Formats: sequence, structure tokens, C-alpha cells
Amino acid sequence: MNIRFENKTALVCGCTQGIGLAIATMLAEAGCTIIGFARNEDKLKEVIHALSTTSGQQHRMLIADFSDPKQVESALGQLGTTDIDIIINNSGGPAPGSIQQASVDSFHEAFNRLLMSSHIIAQHCIPAMKQKGYGRIISIISTSVRQPLDELGVSNTVRSATAAWSKTLSNELAQFGITVNSILPGATKTGRLSALIEKKAQQQQVSTDAIAHAMSEEVPMKRLGEPEEIAAAAIFLASEQASYITGITLLVDGGRTRAL
Repeated sequence: MNIRFENKTALVCGCTQGIGLAIATMLAEAGCTIIGFARNEDKLKEVIHALSTTSGQQHRMLIADFSDPKQVESALGQLGTTDIDIIINNSGGPAPGSIQQASVDSFHEAFNRLLMSSHIIAQHCIPAMKQKGYGRIISIISTSVRQPLDELGVSNTVRSATAAWSKTLSNELAQFGITVNSILPGATKTGRLSALIEKKAQQQQVSTDAIAHAMSEEVPMKRLGEPEEIAAAAIFLASEQASYITGITLLVDGGRTRAL
């Protein structure tokens, strides 16, 4: 299957590292024009300059902190009449911790970063997608949507809300040729996972290697995921070949989640 994205433009959020970077890289290699959307301007510049331009793409970037909806709205205003064909919703998760100790502010910040930013972006891009009769909206969420994870109280709550938002939106947009799907990564080698491993290692007073090994043992494949493996799923869902797939939550976790 040869998946190409010439003459397509993707808005890729959180593309300076991890899964977002892998998705932006693979889309660009397949001929897609990338608009990178993140808060770290220096890192984003490096990423944009490093992306493939073999199909003559002219990649761009937008700067905003997703925890501030006004910044997101302001940045989107810079797009002008640019039509977005593909949206990749992706952002760092909330700090770990038990839900009973979580502050109200931590919920507000997480909702803004993970849900409100996605909603604002979608509202900005959907009108043009409807006119074209084509669009792909893909949210990178977490397996906690199916199976809540210990010590990730705020994340479990907000990510489940994001999945419900995505499913609801899929039902409203399907008639216009716009698909809306969610990818649920498992334990994947990203900066966030490294931070979680370090915290667990400190709490249990063991090495980070021991924690990583224990996590791997929980996965039937006995290893952690690679960002590129999550990106490959996103590439397929963004393609023409996935035109009849919408409203799903796709597990990409090596079989770790104990659910059908």
C-alpha cells in the first residue's frame, strides 16, 4: 500500500518530540505539507527545517501554549485562508498523581490543553473541510480511555472526555466525508514515559531500568512501543484508504490493555 499526501496539508500539534514528531516526519516524507503547532519556538523551528521537502512542500509553524485557549485562537488566526486537510491533536499529559489529591486548577489546565485546544482547532478547520467534502481529525489520547491507569487521575479523566468528544464529533461530520478517530498509545518511548519512569523509580527506590523492565513485562510483546509505531497508525487513518473508518478508538499498545 503506497500512501501519499501530495497536495494535502496537516496541522500537527505537539510535534517537537515523541509521537507528534514521528507523525510530522512520516507525513512530510509522504509528501504532506506540515503546519507544526507547539509552544517551544526554538525546537519547532528545528523540526520544521528538518522535515522532508522532496515534494516541494513549504512547511510552516504556529506558536501557542495549549493550556491557554486565547493563545490557540490567536495562533490559528495567522493561518488566514489556509485549508487544513488533516488535524493531529496531540499534547503532553497532566502531571501524575492520585485523583483525590488533584487540585481543581489541574483539571482546568488539563481540559484546556487536551480538550479545549482540540475543539478550538476543529471549529477553525471544519468549515473548509465541509466545503471540500474531505477531512481527517485524529486525536492521540491514551489507553486509559479503556482502562484507567494508576496514579494518573487527572489524565484518566480528561482523556476519557476527549475520546467522548471525538466520538460525538465523528457522528456529526461523517456525512461530509470527514473522519474523526482516536489513537490510544500504550507505554511508548517518549519524554513523558521517561518522566513517569523516573518518578516511579524514586518512589520505589529502584533503578529506572528496573521500572522500564517491569513495564515491558506487562506488555504481551514484552517491549515498549516506538513513537514511529503510533505514527504509522496515524498515517493510515489520515489516508484515503481509511475513508470508511470513523469514530473508533484504536489501541496501539502491544496488547497490554485487558479489554476487548
